[in-house]
Amino acid sequence: MRKILHRYSEAFKRSVVAEVESGRYTVLEASAVHQIHCSSLYEWMKQLSGPDTQTRIVRIEMPNERDRIKELEKEKRALESALAQAHMKIILLESTVEVLEEKAGVKVKKKTDMPSSSEPPAKVSA
Repeated sequence: MRKILHRYSEAFKRSVVAEVESGRYTVLEASAVHQIHCSSLYEWMKQLSGPDTQTRIVRIEMPNERDRIKELEKEKRALESALAQAHMKIILLESTVEVLEEKAGVKVKKKTDMPSSSEPPAKVSA
């Protein structure tokens, strides 16, 4: 039995790939209609398709997942805002204590292990 090699023209390849890309046929349907092996068609698509048709990302999510993500993003923004306000309050209180110390000439601050927000963190030696 002799082996038959099929040679397809560039125009034919482009035509078949265009049918798949347009949605007229799936890859399996096009391969059956045109009697082409699926792997050949996939190879043609890889060679002849535009960059936007080669890779598709499909995100599958639960119905309430989008709402949950929006809710978490809103909560994150609220926490960031609260943190910024707390940081500003700390700076204000530290500045007030410094002014009072200067005017009264007395040290009011207690020594703690934690640096003030205006001081850089102390380096820890090992």
